[in-house]
Amino acid sequence: MAQTVLILGGGIGGLVAANRLRQLLPEEHRVVLVEREDSFVFAPSFLWLMTGGRTAEKISRSLKRLERKGIEVVQGEIERIDARDREVLVGGRALKGDFLVIALGADLAPEAVPGLTRAGHDFYALKGAEGFRDAFARFTGGRIVVLTATPVYKCPAAPYEAAMLIEYACRRRGIRGRTRIDLYAAESGPMGVAGPAVSRGVQQLVEARGIAYHPDHHVVTADPEARHLTFADGSDAAYDLLAYVPPHRAPGVVTAAGLVSEAGWIPVDRHTLETAHERVYAVGDVTTIPLKLGKPLPKAGVFAHAEAEVVAKNIVGLTTGKGASAAFDGDGECFIETGDRKAGVGRGNFYAEPTPRVTIRAPAYRWHAAKILLEKFWLRRWF
Repeated sequence: MAQTVLILGGGIGGLVAANRLRQLLPEEHRVVLVEREDSFVFAPSFLWLMTGGRTAEKISRSLKRLERKGIEVVQGEIERIDARDREVLVGGRALKGDFLVIALGADLAPEAVPGLTRAGHDFYALKGAEGFRDAFARFTGGRIVVLTATPVYKCPAAPYEAAMLIEYACRRRGIRGRTRIDLYAAESGPMGVAGPAVSRGVQQLVEARGIAYHPDHHVVTADPEARHLTFADGSDAAYDLLAYVPPHRAPGVVTAAGLVSEAGWIPVDRHTLETAHERVYAVGDVTTIPLKLGKPLPKAGVFAHAEAEVVAKNIVGLTTGKGASAAFDGDGECFIETGDRKAGVGRGNFYAEPTPRVTIRAPAYRWHAAKILLEKFWLRRWF
């Protein structure tokens, strides 16, 4: 009997799941991808876009291109999810699946901090990254602040990369001597889940470039007119140009469906990504996977990709009765852009106990080149 797999979300996890399922399932089975946007944008390249190294056109692909592979694309806002019956409502249209894969990511919520939306540029969103790029092009000197609004956010290296790439861009433009760069972080240290050695290493990379690092600063208000930030400890900071990482939350439709735990995200089996509902899976940023050290698995594209591969293989096995079952093992890696056409790379196992085993390789030209190749490979491979 023909089966239908519904995939909610056209980000990294959803795209990998859809492609793998279409490659591995016999033709009579349907693979349906639901996404509100008409294009995919490769978010890891926002760091290059915000400093003038990319344009949106270079890192975007139309989701309609998936249809030539046999993937059905439904564009529209998801209005309701019924996980028990594996049914969703999209633009008034009911879609029902034999399997459901939730890959809706994390919503960005700058409005959770009073004044933040108008105070600066959310470089985790395409418009915000473009806005910072345009403002930076007009910037001739002063104080640039990079801010993380909360201690938990996706792509844990990105704010630190952003600060270093901005510093490099200032040197290229000849304005470094009249520019101060501060990084205010809500967390106690960079990439804390990766362990103290990695955290110290990233902090040293930042501070070696003359960037002032201020950990444990949780922003409570932003004043866009005065260009002023106030923090929970009573301290404050002025800025001329602000790039920020906003608070994250699960999409409202996921919360309304009763799928989230007290942590605010969908709990899943750490190896199979199964939810509490039969034949319903969740992958990527919308999930929470607690680790032994008391913190959750970081939200990152590398994990969404690997989790989607596992889910696709296991759905194929359940559908066809063929193939070995797969399990997500907690392995991951990420590049750490440092400027000067160099990058470091961190890799390891996040399921290791009692703490993740992660090492970081020193910045080098080859790692920067590898990230460029990854960007090109990713956009070509899945479209």
